[in-house]
Amino acid sequence: MTPDAAIAELRTQAVPGKADEMARYHKVDRPYLGVANPVIDAAVKGWRAALSLDERITLAAGLWDSNIHEARIAAAKLLTQARLRPDDSAAWDLIASWVPTFDAWAVADHAAIAGQKRLVWDPSRIDTVEGWTRSDHMWSRRAALVMTLPWTKQNHPKPQDLAIRNRVLGWAAAYADDPDWFIQKAIAWWLRELSKHDAEAVRTFLATHGDRLKPFAAREAARKLP
Repeated sequence: MTPDAAIAELRTQAVPGKADEMARYHKVDRPYLGVANPVIDAAVKGWRAALSLDERITLAAGLWDSNIHEARIAAAKLLTQARLRPDDSAAWDLIASWVPTFDAWAVADHAAIAGQKRLVWDPSRIDTVEGWTRSDHMWSRRAALVMTLPWTKQNHPKPQDLAIRNRVLGWAAAYADDPDWFIQKAIAWWLRELSKHDAEAVRTFLATHGDRLKPFAAREAARKLP
């Protein structure tokens, strides 16, 4: 399966007029095919079954490089899997290489979900993520929070998971003065998810840093607090 063949397969499922609608919605200047997510899911399922991991990685790289919206979504979905055998870092390295090219929330979030799986599989990769927090590229800084969302979800984290949770809370604190809406939204998202499992940590964060957040972000962060 070549990237061109995969894109041609997706193109056959395009809905007339949907590409223009998607371009208006996403507000990013790139090609759109007009293909719905369930169609991409079905295509990716078939490709995953037919291809080896190395072939999937090669296909994902080519799809991403096409810059077509649906192809980038498909690239991320090809690598979204809890276990990859062998997980020899090739998939993670490809996902990490995409981060500096993020420019829109939908594509970035699909790629981040793939990245979450690889981070959970090998938490030592968090050192790479920390480098993104110092980037001038807003989407890279945001990706550091979105990719670490799994560490908001444990009720009784192991010591190593608690250390990562606290590390990310430190990144969020450093971001608190960032005026960008997407960064503020990401902080709120991380804290809101954490509040379902560790309300006290979120209360402490907001008591210490809440006045530095945009009011909407502070409200959203506290929305699920018991």
